[in-house]
Amino acid sequence: MVRVKVIGALGYGGVGIVELLLQHPEAELTTLVDVEEVGKTMGQVYPHLAGFCDLPIVAPDDPRARAPVDVVFCATPDGVGMKAAPAELAAGAKVVDYSGDFRFTTAEAYAEYARRIGRSPAHASPELFGRNAYGLAELHRAAIRQAAVVGNPGCFAVSCIVGLSPAVKAGLVEPASIICDCKTGVSGAGKKVSPAFHFPARYEQVNAYKLAGHQHVCEVERELSLQAGREVRVTFTAHVVPTCRGILSTLYGTLTRPANEADVLALYRDFYRESPFVRLFESTAAVGTMHVRGTNFCNLVVSVDARTNRLRVVSCIDNLMKGQAGSALQNMNLLCGLPETLGLMRPGLYP
Repeated sequence: MVRVKVIGALGYGGVGIVELLLQHPEAELTTLVDVEEVGKTMGQVYPHLAGFCDLPIVAPDDPRARAPVDVVFCATPDGVGMKAAPAELAAGAKVVDYSGDFRFTTAEAYAEYARRIGRSPAHASPELFGRNAYGLAELHRAAIRQAAVVGNPGCFAVSCIVGLSPAVKAGLVEPASIICDCKTGVSGAGKKVSPAFHFPARYEQVNAYKLAGHQHVCEVERELSLQAGREVRVTFTAHVVPTCRGILSTLYGTLTRPANEADVLALYRDFYRESPFVRLFESTAAVGTMHVRGTNFCNLVVSVDARTNRLRVVSCIDNLMKGQAGSALQNMNLLCGLPETLGLMRPGLYP
């Protein structure tokens, strides 16, 4: 059994991984760490888990927080995982970090990201660069299996990178023409209370945000540049819509050569032939966020607009699953030599 600790257990990312671990046949959840609700059980804080997870919440300085484990999930904001990881690795654990702390494998790439989010470009554990991997399994399975630390990808980044990589790799679209038009549910803002996400302010409200630059753009451009073999810059717009969970990203690129929908679907099927969580659909499919809710799937609808000579891909994920806890568990499976789909291969709930 894989012994697991969750740091930051009470946020949406923490409770999400707890829900998944409870149904994982090879995982033993041993320790839950947070700075809030210390002493209460998980079931008391989240009543839907009562009787399923009644472990106590322990403070970071509690001796129980240092019990030996095999995998640590840091479901924490930027700056926390980079400080916690060295001690966890020294104790023999592997780390999956939800923040941007380990999404970049060089100090220079991290510094660019840090400046974008207004943090110091200095990393607290630069010695771990090179021992980490970017946690998008569809592109980096081999690196994740060998890593000590995995930087879980950002939710928008997952939807855009999975949606565009096959076309960019094949040179099918002009890199300078790529547009990512993305919508997310309110849960993407996290659990912390904010006036902008108070129910009267959010109900029936749709708005774009971070037009000066979203932090996930760093990941999208880096990963697509790796696929293209040259620099890729994208126009990225994030919107928040009044739903709880889900991301729908509509991705555009001008075609570099003639192609029809059947050609592109064949290209995508070949690219993702070993990726069980990517599902492909024709342009006539009425596929949306409801069809991935509660799952680790990324649904891609492929369309070619012959009139404008553009490729259009609609990418749907659950931001709290494939965009967060689901990818984290997929990464744990790879780190531990387990089947990639273990504990994750299930349909969503409908309606």
